[in-house]
Amino acid sequence: MKRRWISWWIANIIWIILFIVGTAVVWTREVDGAGVTQTPQLKLLAFIVLLIAFAFPLIIQIIWLIVNFKANKRVL
Repeated sequence: MKRRWISWWIANIIWIILFIVGTAVVWTREVDGAGVTQTPQLKLLAFIVLLIAFAFPLIIQIIWLIVNFKANKRVL
């Protein structure tokens, strides 16, 4: 039971760190990989794409959280 929660927290911390690093890269770069100068509108669009990319792991983490709660109720 405890391993499940520790794994969940470690996975969340990793995803949060990856999201923060990705956001920092998007907002601090002046030119993207294609050589296009980044305007605030393009940075916002890139950030929205990053949010969409992180929606799938978020859904998985929420399902994992629900499973952890149900498993805890079964043990108690």
